[in-house]
Amino acid sequence: MKIGALEAGGTKMVCAVGNEKGEILDQISLSTLTPKETMPGIIDYFHKAGIEALGVGSFGPVDLNKKSDTYGYITSTPKLAWRNYNLLGELKKELFVPMGFDTDVNASMLGEVTWGNARGLDSAIYITIGTGVGVGIISNGALLHGMLHPEAGHILLAREAHDSYKGKCPYHGTCLEGLAAGPAIEERWGKSGKDLAGIQQVWELEAFYIAQALVNYTLIVSPQRIILGGGVMKQEQLFLLIRQKYKELMNSYIVTRETENLDEYIVPAGLDGNQGIMGCIALALQEI
Repeated sequence: MKIGALEAGGTKMVCAVGNEKGEILDQISLSTLTPKETMPGIIDYFHKAGIEALGVGSFGPVDLNKKSDTYGYITSTPKLAWRNYNLLGELKKELFVPMGFDTDVNASMLGEVTWGNARGLDSAIYITIGTGVGVGIISNGALLHGMLHPEAGHILLAREAHDSYKGKCPYHGTCLEGLAAGPAIEERWGKSGKDLAGIQQVWELEAFYIAQALVNYTLIVSPQRIILGGGVMKQEQLFLLIRQKYKELMNSYIVTRETENLDEYIVPAGLDGNQGIMGCIALALQEI
């Protein structure tokens, strides 16, 4: 089968064709401009590919309620040109195939649980830490939806005792995204993360905030594995620091087979950075 995959990001739109094994056969990237500028190229690509189904993982917030009049819309995004845009509807006008739809980070979670580092599990969390923080959750074998979808990058955190930084998030200040995403690192320290790689103090603080969030996620969702991806997590020294801080903060409150081996509980993303596209393939297969 030819399966289409659209990873719709705020900066770029990745379009791909794969098969039912999750193999990516072709892939292109288009800049995310306005819908009028961007959508024709997306539709033309999938038309020419002759796809039999399409999976879409989109930046959000998005409406995932199939009973809603605005199902498939990008809703209150800060990208004003895309606000209240009927993304799925516009695709359906031109591409007459089954379509699965979810958030981009839920798609990444689905990619990991289908083919990656959460394979075989029915409960896991995927967290991407980069320009922002996104969290995808699978619970009891299904992607977690509710009133909306998880926006767990904005959980409020306790500030580290010596940290006076106000936080980057315009809504919450000291949420996980406001304290630990890439722009927060750059504003706090005056340099981008890649230019701070050798400064231990930077990553000790970063690990404290990420670990604090992971403890909260563990206590609420009880995942069998936590997967960390995104640009910030390319600082591989973070994993050891996060595991150490997590152990301190959890303080042996939760003791399970999983949490006794943090090297296998808190792990990097797999799939060579293709978890989003592969998750979109899985979304399409689910819709079929």
